[in-house]
Amino acid sequence: MQELTTDFRERFASVKLPMPDAEVYLLPHFTPQEKQIPLQQALEENVAWRQEKIRLFGKQIDQPRLTAWYADAGKAYTYSGLTWEPLPWLPELAALKTQLETLTGAAFNSVLLNLYRHGQDSMGWHADDEPELGQNPVIASLSLGQERTFSFRHRFKKDLKNQLILPSGSLLLMAGPTQHFWHHQIPKTTRPLQPRINLTFRFIE
Repeated sequence: MQELTTDFRERFASVKLPMPDAEVYLLPHFTPQEKQIPLQQALEENVAWRQEKIRLFGKQIDQPRLTAWYADAGKAYTYSGLTWEPLPWLPELAALKTQLETLTGAAFNSVLLNLYRHGQDSMGWHADDEPELGQNPVIASLSLGQERTFSFRHRFKKDLKNQLILPSGSLLLMAGPTQHFWHHQIPKTTRPLQPRINLTFRFIE
């Protein structure tokens, strides 16, 4: 079972979000400002981006974003009816993985990347609760580029909601029981927006 270290919890207690039934931290300056644009450009150019189709309400539609899956050999991932076979680690992704493992004490063997090209690219309500992620997964979500709204809603207590702005360079960590009790999304917006890359590092069992 994945778990953050006691050292991490103590160091970052001040940025833990006050959400019941959850363990969520927002580190707004994980990636230094001077490294954000070069890293975003490298990922835009080097990642094997794809636009997949998913089934929604009985229809095949294009996912409203571009995606890619990089992981250790043999670590496939299935969600929304799609099964992703892993691509080998790029140097930029491997370096981020090591940095996150050092920071959190958790192990990561995979990363799902999403490229939101504009405000109409989005991610619907969901939880990262697929069986291969284990009981209480640690999800490390790094944002680069355009800041976007990130919304939470409790799965059982409908009045419990939370909304964040994820700036470029920020790291959102979800751990403990979060995926059992909360859904999250990146909503659409009509505002003109620049591209955003999101990297969610995970551990596939």
